Amino acid sequence: MSKMEKESFIKIPDNYTSYPVDKFCIPKHYEDDIESIVIPNGLVHDRIERLARDIFENLDHSKPLACLCVLKGGYQFFSDLQTRIQNLNANSNKSCQMSLDFIRLKSYEDDRSTGTVRVIGSDDLSSLAGKNVLIVEDLIDTGRTMQKLLNHLAQFNPFSVNVCTLLVKRTTRSIGYRPDYVGFEIPDQFIVGYACDYNEYFRDLKHICIISEIGKEKYSLKR
Repeated sequence: MSKMEKESFIKIPDNYTSYPVDKFCIPKHYEDDIESIVIPNGLVHDRIERLARDIFENLDHSKPLACLCVLKGGYQFFSDLQTRIQNLNANSNKSCQMSLDFIRLKSYEDDRSTGTVRVIGSDDLSSLAGKNVLIVEDLIDTGRTMQKLLNHLAQFNPFSVNVCTLLVKRTTRSIGYRPDYVGFEIPDQFIVGYACDYNEYFRDLKHICIISEIGKEKYSLKR
């Protein structure tokens, strides 16, 4: 890995020291369901600000930018990231037309990837033709889900496609895919919060956290 690649994201090591839950504001209904806090909300927002700047500076501003959100987990990251990009677009000496669109995929049940990807729904993406496309995702795990999406988008003939993810897991299950922009590289643990869910729970938790065994059992589909 080159020096540039090493410096392009924040790496959280396997032996990292997490933050205790009782030192942060956690919704009462989740207090027993969270083991620890990995990335506090403030750090998430600081990192997003820098990602937005990097993305904007690297844009080909002669082409429109289409920001594509992968629902549901990506919505919070997408909202915060595109707001910062829009602010740069409005207050810099260069700019481009921007549009927003959405797609939804499904690859998880409980805390495991199913190994298959289902396209739950999408808008008409033919408008992506000839545009710079920025795909915004919350988490890259094995990379299979994103590869499926990239293959799906190719038929719409975008000018370029870049992927920005808040989190990438270090996992032996990875197919080797690496996104263009990464917020944090994290250990192979199941995280929740900041719109990342466990069977649709924990999206209302603002910090990125490790779910406890109590939480897994409480919200499991197999109860």
